[in-house]
Amino acid sequence: MCESYDLVIRNGQVMMPCGLVEAEIGVRGGKVVSLGALGRAVARETFDAAGLTVLPGVIDTQVHFREPGLENKEDIAHGTKAAIKGGVTAIFEMPNTSPLTLDEATLNQKLNIASRTAWCDYAFFMGGNHENAHLLAELERLPGCAGVKIFMGSSTGTLLAKDDEVIMAVLANGTRRVSVHAEDEDRLVERQPIAIDADGPVAHPHWRDVESAVKATKRLVKLARLAGRRVHVLHISSADEMDILAEHKDLVTVEVTLNHLTLVAPDCYERLGAFAQMNPPVRDERHLEGLWAAIQNGVVDVFGSDHAPHTTEEKQRPYPASPSGIPGVQTSLPLLLDHMNKGRLSLERLVDLTSAGPQRIFGIAGKGRIAVGYDADFAIVDLAAKRTITNKWIASKCGWTPYDGMAVTGWPIATVVRGMVVMRDDVILGEPEGEAVRFIETFVEEKKSC
Repeated sequence: MCESYDLVIRNGQVMMPCGLVEAEIGVRGGKVVSLGALGRAVARETFDAAGLTVLPGVIDTQVHFREPGLENKEDIAHGTKAAIKGGVTAIFEMPNTSPLTLDEATLNQKLNIASRTAWCDYAFFMGGNHENAHLLAELERLPGCAGVKIFMGSSTGTLLAKDDEVIMAVLANGTRRVSVHAEDEDRLVERQPIAIDADGPVAHPHWRDVESAVKATKRLVKLARLAGRRVHVLHISSADEMDILAEHKDLVTVEVTLNHLTLVAPDCYERLGAFAQMNPPVRDERHLEGLWAAIQNGVVDVFGSDHAPHTTEEKQRPYPASPSGIPGVQTSLPLLLDHMNKGRLSLERLVDLTSAGPQRIFGIAGKGRIAVGYDADFAIVDLAAKRTITNKWIASKCGWTPYDGMAVTGWPIATVVRGMVVMRDDVILGEPEGEAVRFIETFVEEKKSC
């Protein structure tokens, strides 16, 4: 009797936990149920992956989809379309989008929007500040919550938590890993005249200097030790921070972005102006090489895109009125594959940083690897494909990328979310059927809410 499947992927190389192997994948009910030689299996849909490599879907744990429903602003529909065009099967959105995510009602509002419009799976961070610190132990365990996010610098309205007392209050309430934007706000305010007097964004890494990041990172590590709380430091931009964080890997996990690994100052500011402006800034060659060294020696745990799009008109404002943020959820995997082909990292390390790493850090249930019983989330790629990234290809509302015109080797050919082929050959397929990501640490709360 032949086995019956919803989807069978044949003839591809599959990146399993044991390494890259030739295997067929049988999917039923949105999960991987068989791996190996499936023989004459009957399938509702068959995907011929000859010449392609099947990777676990990318989990992007830092995106900002801005303000839902507002004209010219990124929303969940456009942001997740961009995600699946780039091989991303799940995203975590940060809380500094409108409205700010600070309570259960706002989280539920965003989950409701995503349930109708998201093309990939999703979760939302809860912002931690002086107003809700005492409630965070409960809020962080709500279904669909990716955890708590602290902004030590450069946040929106009341989300800023710059003082040690507030940070300690957040860290003291709850148990899940806390994600942190670590720049020292007082130093940024003190040095702001550098930006005001500057002749354009080339001054951005001088205003928001390495010491601003180092000072905040040192404070954070000290406070995390005092609170006994796991923390995840986002978008590390300097070699100096990596040297510090290497000494605290028992408590601290580390993210880098593709922007900090690909762009270099001052060249990017001279070529792109504010279209290379983000927080923390892109820095010079020494720091870029320091970040790659931290990838190679294991200090870095995960890649994030820090996808934060703004319109062309907004970016053309005179600096420093030009907003910080760069789109990236769609371009991360092509850039990573290109870096891999140039010898910067192995395919195994790439998968660890985009899929298995996020699963470990955040305790994601049933995602992050190709294995029986796991969600059938795949990025099917052509490792040798030569393509050029263009603004025309970008699905985000902003319609631009700092990598316009960049030739890369390696490209996402198809994206599969829980067994559904949602993108193939750059074409979006089907309807938005994303679901909330589940977390091991919130299973008890899920049971209570049923």
